Amino acid sequence: MLVDSHCHLNFPDLVAHLPEVLAEMRAQLVTHALVIGVNLPEYPQVLQLAESHAHLFATVGVHPDNPDAEEASIEQLVEWARHPKVVGIGETGLDYHWCQGDLTWQHQRFRHHIRAARQAGLPLVVHTRESVADTLRLLREEGAEACGGVMHCFTEDWASAEAALDLGFYISISGIVTFKNATQVKDVASRVPLDRLLVETDSPYLAPVPYRGKQNQPGYVRYVAEQVAQLRGMPLEDLARATTDNFFRLFSKARRDAPDGGL
Repeated sequence: MLVDSHCHLNFPDLVAHLPEVLAEMRAQLVTHALVIGVNLPEYPQVLQLAESHAHLFATVGVHPDNPDAEEASIEQLVEWARHPKVVGIGETGLDYHWCQGDLTWQHQRFRHHIRAARQAGLPLVVHTRESVADTLRLLREEGAEACGGVMHCFTEDWASAEAALDLGFYISISGIVTFKNATQVKDVASRVPLDRLLVETDSPYLAPVPYRGKQNQPGYVRYVAEQVAQLRGMPLEDLARATTDNFFRLFSKARRDAPDGGL
């Protein structure tokens, strides 16, 4: 049993083929998946997927890479987080790759999400790209250790991973770990404490080998898990069990006993 801890099933290329995507999940023994909110207009689609499928869960948030996105107030985020299928706040964080210049707006958006997560008592789903020092600084300043969360699609070095772990955060490894030259990600994947490790696809992006360059989907998290297990010198079954346990420990609102498709 595996869980895809971060995917975008509502994106057009996946939702258009949803029955086949869900069938591939079942075939790969991926029993649950977390569908991530990235903007407010599409949030109803994310929630509808979670409401329609017992084994799917949702988050609510506004991604950091769009300065023109509709903002959510702390009160709105907390209110939406009361829905029983919403198990986390995000995707949120900082992105200095796509956004440059005066990023006061991005920092404030991130702070609002952290404060909402603390009020709602839900974990954060954190995106950081070329911004890890400020990401960690804002998490500390806002007391994010009170709600915890996950550093999703982690690509930073071990020192950054340790700093996030010290805040009580989990580290999630994506298909990048299967790429030949991803030495830094491989190093982190081999060193994160087993009880703080998650796996994800970030689909439809970042398909792992052997599907690199093609459209990703939640079922392919198996290939991520296989690579991480190999790096750690442990059986896939043990890695799958640990990362599944970790998911339900972190996202404690998610119902483990509600799989789909007979799994």
